[in-house]
Amino acid sequence: MSAGPSRRSLLMGAAALAAAVGPFAAATTARAAARTPKVLVIGLDGALLGRIKDADAPHLDALMASGLTSLSALYAAPLAPTLSGPGWSTVITGVWPDKHLVKDNAFAGHALARYPDFLTRAETAKPGLSTYAVASWAPVTTTIFSPEVDTRVSTPSAEYDSGTTRRAVAELRDGDRDAVFVHLDNIDHVGHSHGAADGSYLTAIHDADAQVGQMVSAVRNRSTYGSEDWLIMVTTDHGHTDAGGHGGAGAAERQTFLIAAGAGITPGSTRHDIRMPDVAVSALAHLGIPVDPAWDLDGRALQQPAPDAFDALRPRLGTRVDETGTGAAVLGFTHTPPDGWAVDNSAMGSGGVTEWRGWAFTTDEFWTASERGQGRENNVRARNVFAVADGDEWADRSHSGTFDSTLVTPAWPVTGGSTAVLRYTTYYRQEAPQKGEVLVSYDGGNPVPVKTYTADTASRNEAITLQVPAGARTARVRYRYTGGNNWFWTVDAVSLEPGTGAR
Repeated sequence: MSAGPSRRSLLMGAAALAAAVGPFAAATTARAAARTPKVLVIGLDGALLGRIKDADAPHLDALMASGLTSLSALYAAPLAPTLSGPGWSTVITGVWPDKHLVKDNAFAGHALARYPDFLTRAETAKPGLSTYAVASWAPVTTTIFSPEVDTRVSTPSAEYDSGTTRRAVAELRDGDRDAVFVHLDNIDHVGHSHGAADGSYLTAIHDADAQVGQMVSAVRNRSTYGSEDWLIMVTTDHGHTDAGGHGGAGAAERQTFLIAAGAGITPGSTRHDIRMPDVAVSALAHLGIPVDPAWDLDGRALQQPAPDAFDALRPRLGTRVDETGTGAAVLGFTHTPPDGWAVDNSAMGSGGVTEWRGWAFTTDEFWTASERGQGRENNVRARNVFAVADGDEWADRSHSGTFDSTLVTPAWPVTGGSTAVLRYTTYYRQEAPQKGEVLVSYDGGNPVPVKTYTADTASRNEAITLQVPAGARTARVRYRYTGGNNWFWTVDAVSLEPGTGAR
């Protein structure tokens, strides 16, 4: 929600990694399979993870100690402002705003019928499930969750979070719900009134923590708890500035998090790969509902991490050298590629900002801070560590020549006379004479272009089918960015997979 009056007043008148998540051991999986899966998702509107850690919040601290914690980041305009409508829609549907099309708190032109909430998907896949949603902010239960949900409750204003908590506790303690979503609003309300730096914001977190504690206690005191397998997730829709408010591209406004506890999750673990749409998909996975590719979801189940080569670079990330926008203590960049990869800077100009001299490996926290409000925040489909070629930032210091750098994959095995599918996540912002080229070479031969970027390309997952020459045994992929003081190109999650068969 944007700065100014509270949202309520406005509306009443969005292999290191595998070790981090922990193995789902066979014995644990077998025990969980014998129990009935249940999901509780608690949304704390406008909550900042750092302030939760500062506050007296023993119940949230206990959940973090018994499960995983992941800090994540939102988008910014023009994809969507950091408001509650887009934020909760992203959490609840499992897709980013470019799909659900919720761009503000009015919900005009939304595509929630095309991308329904996770409780509706659960009902459709398994009609016998019992689903329940209760919210202190009415649009969550009147608009984002569909009428297919068994019970939707918009708590009356006079009752606010106390009424929401009372209803949720009663359902969790005495009901037989399979999936429950609860939305608490007061942290956001206090953030608007006093700011995230104010002591009253910590008090609001403390109060919400007590309400979370009541819900968790209700779950654990169920008479049937021993035969149930509960996944509990706590998340938020956006952050807050110190002065109060959100909607912009600032780091605090874009901050979100996930706390998750349940069977198979390593206690006290930290994850760096989780994004907002993962909440919905993780809930579905826990309920035993496979994601249909036709649903076109952006989320990935937290139970099924998929680390890539770039993520292994996180321990090698260093602090800034020339950058002034990024905090001096922020770890977030390296020029050292993963094992088997290479960066060819033989044609790269000299000078410029050290961090961005050729392809670099970085994080959202580090890269977006280099210059906010220029679209870097909308690299939403990258996760954890990703590769970036940023001619715009490189040219911010004295330099000569042009930006000309090539990221090179290992030589991957292929089958001659067959097909292979090159997959990667990308985000490209164009300004002439800039160009991004994807080239492929076989068995050390000449690289051949298979895709060229010369126009803005929003964050998306690419899949390019390659025709492998007869007799070829290996393929290397090259990502070459050329330009000057132009824009940028990001690449992540690169893989080369067997195709559908011989030509």
